[in-house]
Amino acid sequence: MQSSTLRRTSTTPVSNPIELIEEVIAGKEWVYDRRCETELAVEAPGSWCDYGMFFAWSEDLSALHFSCALDMRVQNKLMGQIYELLAKLNERLWMGHFAIWVEEGIPMFRHTVRLNDRVDTEAIGELMELAMAECERYYPAFQFVIWGGRTAEDAIASSLLDTVGEA
Repeated sequence: MQSSTLRRTSTTPVSNPIELIEEVIAGKEWVYDRRCETELAVEAPGSWCDYGMFFAWSEDLSALHFSCALDMRVQNKLMGQIYELLAKLNERLWMGHFAIWVEEGIPMFRHTVRLNDRVDTEAIGELMELAMAECERYYPAFQFVIWGGRTAEDAIASSLLDTVGEA
C-alpha cells in the first residue's frame, strides 16, 4: 500500500511537499504532528530508540530540510569527543551528515534536498530509509562515547563489529 501511495504522488508539482510526506507517514502509521503549513514532526520507531524526524519546506529555496534526531543527550563535558565522532562518521557518509543540536545536546542526521519542479516522494521515502539506516548503524557509537567513555575511533570500530555465526 505504501508503494502505491509513493508512485501515485511521485509526479505532483511542487507547491508544498509536506502534505505528500504527511500521506506517506500516515501510511506507515507513525505518530506525527503538522506544526504549521511548512513543518512536520514525526516519531519513527527504530530498533535502538524512537527517532524524531523533522521536515521543513522552504518555498523560496524549493528545498526540503530533513533531520532525524537520536533519542539521547550529550553532556557539555563530552562535546569535544562527540565533535570528533561526528567528523569521523561524516567521512563515511555519501549523503547527509551527522550534527548536534547544541542547545539541546541531541545528535541527529541531517540532509536537505532541492525539489525543483516535481516532488519525488519515492526519493523522500528513500531519504527517510537512509536516515534511519545510518542512525541505526551508528547509534551504538554515540552510546559508546556518551556512556562507555570510549574514543571516537574505538566507538566506531566497536559499533561496526559484525557477528559471525548463529546463536
